[in-house]
Amino acid sequence: TKNWGWLHPFSTATQRTAGEDCNSEDPPDELGPSLAERALKLKAVKLEKEVQDLTVRYQRAVADSENIRRRTQRCVEDAKIFGIQSFCKDLVEVADILEKTTECISEETEPADQKLTLEKIFRGLSLLEAKLKSVFAKHGLEKMTPIGDKYDPHEHELICHVPAGVGVQPGTVAFVRQDGYKLHGRTIRLAQVEVAVESQRRL
Repeated sequence: TKNWGWLHPFSTATQRTAGEDCNSEDPPDELGPSLAERALKLKAVKLEKEVQDLTVRYQRAVADSENIRRRTQRCVEDAKIFGIQSFCKDLVEVADILEKTTECISEETEPADQKLTLEKIFRGLSLLEAKLKSVFAKHGLEKMTPIGDKYDPHEHELICHVPAGVGVQPGTVAFVRQDGYKLHGRTIRLAQVEVAVESQRRL
């Protein structure tokens, strides 16, 4: 009886230890998936919020870009309109001078007054030319009269070749049929020119 009494507590302790070992392994198996699931849910919520924030930022950026594009387009259109408006305002003054000059021609004059009429026309045309030059200079429009300049296909339109005269270098502009024009340094109309060549190269 003593032996069994001694063995019984040992056996119970042994069973208890085994039970504790089994029980100690069970909770992690039960809690493990639950913690992982919570972590995944939290991560999903966080990612969803980040996606929403990025979407809002993207939509705002697109809207801002569109607004900037529209404002830039309006500024460009306004600049074109005001640029033309300034040029047209200056041309109106030229038109006034031209109108007054033509009135002198259309008026019936006596033969004795023809000389005075011609003088008025000459003064009007001179004033008109001066005003046009002033308007062109104001808006960066420059006339090219390249007599004696070296032929440049970017600025000159070759009409024909002519024999080089005395003091005229071959390959230079000998005669200008029509003046060219530059706007702020950029050629907008080529000058029509005749270029000097040596006699044997005449075309």
